[in-house]
Amino acid sequence: MTAQIEKKEIGNLILEGIPEIPKTVSEKLTQYQNTRDAKVVGWLDGGKSVLFSTRFGDSAQLHRVDHPGGARVQLTFFNEPVFNAWICPDVSRNSLVFLRDRGGNENYQLFYLKLDSGEYELLSDGEARNDHAVWNNKGDCVAYCSTRRNNTDHDIYLCWPHESKVDQSLLEREGYWYPIQWSPDDKFILLGNFKSVTESYLSILEIATGKVTTLNLSDHHASCKWGIWSGTGKGIFFTSDENNQFSHLFYWNLETGTKQNLTSQIHWDVEEMSLSPNGRLLAFAANENGTCRLYLLNTETFVYHPVPDLPMGRINGLKWHPDGDQLALTINTPVSPSDVFVWQLSSKKLTRWTFSEVGGLNPDRFIMPDLIHYSTFDKVNGQIRQIPAYYYKPQNATKPYPVLIYIHGGPESQYRPDFLPVFQYYLIELGIAIVAPNVRGSLGYGKDFLTLDNGFKREDSVKDIGSLIDWIGTRPELDHNRIAVMGGSYGGYMVLASMTHFNHRLCCGIDIVGISNFVTFLKNTKSYRRDLRRVEYGDERDPKMRKHLEQISPTANAHKITKPMLIVQGLNDPRVPASEAEQMLEAIRRNGGEAWYLLAKDEGHGFRKKNNRDYFAKAVIIFLQRNLLGYSQSE
Repeated sequence: MTAQIEKKEIGNLILEGIPEIPKTVSEKLTQYQNTRDAKVVGWLDGGKSVLFSTRFGDSAQLHRVDHPGGARVQLTFFNEPVFNAWICPDVSRNSLVFLRDRGGNENYQLFYLKLDSGEYELLSDGEARNDHAVWNNKGDCVAYCSTRRNNTDHDIYLCWPHESKVDQSLLEREGYWYPIQWSPDDKFILLGNFKSVTESYLSILEIATGKVTTLNLSDHHASCKWGIWSGTGKGIFFTSDENNQFSHLFYWNLETGTKQNLTSQIHWDVEEMSLSPNGRLLAFAANENGTCRLYLLNTETFVYHPVPDLPMGRINGLKWHPDGDQLALTINTPVSPSDVFVWQLSSKKLTRWTFSEVGGLNPDRFIMPDLIHYSTFDKVNGQIRQIPAYYYKPQNATKPYPVLIYIHGGPESQYRPDFLPVFQYYLIELGIAIVAPNVRGSLGYGKDFLTLDNGFKREDSVKDIGSLIDWIGTRPELDHNRIAVMGGSYGGYMVLASMTHFNHRLCCGIDIVGISNFVTFLKNTKSYRRDLRRVEYGDERDPKMRKHLEQISPTANAHKITKPMLIVQGLNDPRVPASEAEQMLEAIRRNGGEAWYLLAKDEGHGFRKKNNRDYFAKAVIIFLQRNLLGYSQSE
């Protein structure tokens, strides 16, 4: 019989079993919760200002800054975060299209914003999921994708924001199609067709006729998600892992039908690119073990070289200035939040445009992680397979350190050492070491590694966590008797699975929007995601696979969990529905286990609003204090 659990509400949060937060925790955490970041969106006013996203209230909004270190001017004011924006290339219009959902439901809507007046209006249907807005070069028409036809497939639409809200259906196809870029003459649109993380294709859509021509890249499955027209329109630069472990930069000559691998010497994924206004230079970033290196490529000779003296961290949001001599970008490092920088080619100088606060904390105390590799259970090419991980060690704390294993989501994602203020709190204030592994199935290490956990091999990734626990046991500075696991989405499944497999070796687990039963997850996730997820997890409609998925699901093994759990969920989650958290919560409690529960009524797949994130962080801290560190902090 399940014991009666105290429930209470704080704003939009519903709490079950979570004790009162001591003031001492709130006060100490405040500075860490008041760090900010800034992410570049593009150039405004013909290059006079930079548009970027940052948070000054409860959610991220659009701002502008007119010069390096200048005052930030807020442009949007909503309770819900603005997720993305696309600036109209017609400077005289001084307008943009932005993306926003409601309560984390991910049914993104497109809005047209006039920057001179601040007036905005809804462009999309208000109900379906809409995304990937792309302006034509003339600046009078936007292409975007939407699920409005059947709530499952992503079709292509056109709209004319300056003139009317009437739009036009351009392409109706099964699957996930999205516009990438208009051709220089605005007669064609480059399209992406995403089937899975290992299979995606590019096509060219002729506007006048509706004819679609797929670029036949290979007889084998290849991942080809992004491309850019050349300045002349006679070719396309694109990324593909065709006949390679990694996604390289290719050039497709449309006149000859030939393609050329331009980065065969870079044995990492090329993940972002941007063409200069005159078409002579292509900037691209390569993901090197979770950090980025920026390159510039001459589009006539195809010779490229790295941009020197950039901070070693994560680089994205590449946006060329109209003069072609400046490149705006976002840089994030493990010890500094995202900020907007501008690289000037002629002077080879990097200038910081935004200065995000770190809550008054001393950045010199922030801790950098070490990249480590640990041995796991199987071999590759006759050698024991090595799993990469980022290892954060506390300073001036009592050894041996308790350990938090942090598992990323996806599963086709990758832990990358971004700035996470709550990690610094765990390290500096609590003395907890953190190990963030990139178990098999993670991006960034080749497509063979990426598929090592598919289908019937799902629990091999869980075994990688077991091997990490073994590695922790070999480290004298780490306390193998005090280990916790934490993760979100697929990482939440990994937490639950780790707790069922290694319950006796772990102190507690924190599951954030995690999958608890693969069969119910595939049944209840949004229809536009279902087939995409079956490629990764297996098709539950096949009896043999269904039996396997049921057997390995945490709900079927909840009786093995005897250590405390914290389960966190957003009520409006379209990816992993709240029912996944609730059935796991019920199963644990039915078996006599302890589980705290935190539900946000105005969130989806993770917490995006500051008030909710702040409370979540406090709940995690007192959970770790009690169950990992072995004490509870009173008033």
